Amino acid sequence: MATAKKPAAAAKKPAVKAAPKAAPKAAAKPAAVKKVAAAKPARTPNAAFMKPLTPSPALAEVVGAKPLPRTEVTKKVWEYIKKHNLQNPENKRNIDADDKLKVVFGGKKQVSMFEMTKLISGHLK
Repeated sequence: MATAKKPAAAAKKPAVKAAPKAAPKAAAKPAAVKKVAAAKPARTPNAAFMKPLTPSPALAEVVGAKPLPRTEVTKKVWEYIKKHNLQNPENKRNIDADDKLKVVFGGKKQVSMFEMTKLISGHLK
């Protein structure tokens, strides 16, 4: 069964859309009064992060031998990385290890910055 083509509408004009009507404005609301939060006491740092930990001999070559909090160890490792230009230039999230860091990173030539913190935590006691 063949289908017949429908004749094209010769004088069909596109429908003109009516301009949308503006919604009636509601009565003006009074400005919302923001509640001022009660003065909170200053945040105290998490004791687990501030506990001084002793670095392993391999990590001590990078950050020093004295006990440091975990946050300071991470800062010192980043200082070492930036001082020796060890970030990968194409992908700054990756760190290219030199001889000292390769021992800390478990022999890996390159690690991501997220993996780095996990590997460093294994060298802290």
